[in-house]
Amino acid sequence: MQAVIFGCAGTTLSADERAFFRDADPLGFILFARNIETPGQTRRLTDELRSCVARAEAPVLIDQEGGRVARLKPPHWRKAPPGRVLGDLYARDRQAGLEAARLNSRLLALDVASVGCDVDCLPVLDIALPRAHSVIGDRAYAEQPEAVAAIGRAAAEGLMAEGVMPVIKHIPGHGRAMVDSHHAAPTVTESRATLERTDFLPFKLLSDLPWAMTAHVVYEAVDPDAVLTVSARGVKDVVRGHIGFDGLLLSDDLSMQALGGTLGERAAKVLAAGCDIALHCNGEPAEMLEVAANAGAMTRDAVRRFEDGRRTVARHRSPQAARETRERLTELLPEWG
Repeated sequence: MQAVIFGCAGTTLSADERAFFRDADPLGFILFARNIETPGQTRRLTDELRSCVARAEAPVLIDQEGGRVARLKPPHWRKAPPGRVLGDLYARDRQAGLEAARLNSRLLALDVASVGCDVDCLPVLDIALPRAHSVIGDRAYAEQPEAVAAIGRAAAEGLMAEGVMPVIKHIPGHGRAMVDSHHAAPTVTESRATLERTDFLPFKLLSDLPWAMTAHVVYEAVDPDAVLTVSARGVKDVVRGHIGFDGLLLSDDLSMQALGGTLGERAAKVLAAGCDIALHCNGEPAEMLEVAANAGAMTRDAVRRFEDGRRTVARHRSPQAARETRERLTELLPEWG
């Protein structure tokens, strides 16, 4: 398996895409709104993606957070709240907030699993800061790192209970970014001590979770010369060291402009820095060819982390009737059941 996850262009696969995925043998795939029309069509697409690599266990990722980041939308799928709604409930009643986060994630998991996805890029563990760029905004649960960690753990538990892999993001924290890393590289100037007390803390508290996605952010106190995703110092010292995360580490999207160089150079750099998997999302054939030529096979540690993650989700699986889940969530959050 190659150390890469790819997107695809549309709602069905072309013959060229099928041949490329067969030959490239990526670890898995990721879906976006451009790939989704109806439940039946989406399920057929995820089945076809897995058939290309002849691995039923090939992960298929999706960003189904709720709020403005939701690939599965009404009328076919439930409209879920943004993270801040859960954080506001937690601020009023901690136990109710945690229960709502867990139940909401169960329902998210049921939706994504119904179309063949088994990884949801959630929870967002970035802290909410009012002066920061809105790219995070109400996706963040709260301003206090302890609250973010508590709600994030409940959200992750809800996903795993229904058999879906959670991905903590954006490690070690995107909340202070003053620009959108889709368009430019944000630089965070706070001291290491401040970052360890705030931005890094939710990830440290949830470092036992199985998958994480990096932040394309420069932390001057860690490595002033590179965004963390391509910083060997940052990955080793902060992600694997201070935070203590030993799960599967994905880069954020290689196509984001916070990263410099060609797509091939970006893929090589993220893997050389210590990421286990390079993520390429847009489905552009020429870019995918370049990424595939520079990704290489998964390392032994990456394969171990992938297998460990599957076992972790299996241990936590404890399905619950969707009707019960929805009815209880409606009691806690009447607008969002």
